[in-house]
Amino acid sequence: MKKDFLLIIFILLCSFASAQQTDYIKSIKAYQKNYVETHEVVKGKDRKYFRFFPIDEKYDVQCSFEKINDSIGFTMTTSAKTKKHYFKYGKLSFLIDGNIFHLFVYQSKDLMQTEKYKDYLFVPFTDATSGDESYGSGRYLEFYKDEIHNNQLQLDFNKAYNPYCAYSPNYKCPIPPRENFLPVAIKAGEMNFAKGH
Repeated sequence: MKKDFLLIIFILLCSFASAQQTDYIKSIKAYQKNYVETHEVVKGKDRKYFRFFPIDEKYDVQCSFEKINDSIGFTMTTSAKTKKHYFKYGKLSFLIDGNIFHLFVYQSKDLMQTEKYKDYLFVPFTDATSGDESYGSGRYLEFYKDEIHNNQLQLDFNKAYNPYCAYSPNYKCPIPPRENFLPVAIKAGEMNFAKGH
């Protein structure tokens, strides 16, 4: 009788976990659908060339956040060889497959002076897929300050996206600093655009 009870509990727990995973996959698919349909650069029939890695929940990572007080900032090179001024806002630490990785978080000097984007934070990165399965000049993640709670942040690489330069040479996109290279293949988020420019 006790074994039967434990078996029922196990089945219920597995069903609950499966339902949670299904909900997560649905939420990312909805995110990707909206991303494609509302993209400001790629329009019309060209939207069929968007590609994404298979959704994998292991890339939805819990990060510890360490604030950095940077009052000087630095210049980040863009794809057009121009410079944009950023401040280093913080450092993220997280685990993937049991290994610890770090990414730095930046804040744009220009954007922080606007009401809409004063709390906007930017995480450009490259990884072992860059230049192969994903865009060679890196991908981006973004969030707002109020998403950081008790020095913790949920960072989902399934939402990593390409800069506009991946679709057109007419943009000046920040190139991720070397310190934001991840020595691992992040097989999540947007892949290389399937149509050249």
